Amino acid sequence: MNDDRGHIENLLYRYAELIDAGDYDGIGQLFAHGAICAEDGTPMATGAEQVAKLYTNTTRKYPDGTPKSQHVLTNPIVEFSDDGLSATCRARFTVLQQTDELALQPIIAGGYVDSFEKVDGTWRYVAKRMGPRLYGDLSKHLLIDIPTE
Repeated sequence: MNDDRGHIENLLYRYAELIDAGDYDGIGQLFAHGAICAEDGTPMATGAEQVAKLYTNTTRKYPDGTPKSQHVLTNPIVEFSDDGLSATCRARFTVLQQTDELALQPIIAGGYVDSFEKVDGTWRYVAKRMGPRLYGDLSKHLLIDIPTE
């Protein structure tokens, strides 16, 4: 299962890489069979098209095509089902951002609880639950207001 753990961690890190690159269609592809969810598990978007649209409508892109952010993911704890065909991963995230108007700073931090399934030997996302805990200046990152309490 060590190899399986590596594949799951790579999916986690690939998500961060894609969002920081501003590749919202790529994020959609990661969730072609999954959903982006609120912390309580309520789906906000399901499938490639809806997930890509969610990021396009909520996360600012700058002229260089990126959100000028860096997602730092730490402390992944991967747990497998008894049959080895599903897994969860709890991890922490800190998002840093720097723009022409905003000095380098953390803008949000919290945790993810991700669910995965192994289909035909390949791991894929089932759901990403987001649990923000600490909030900084999100005005240059998001196109929407989010509750911070």
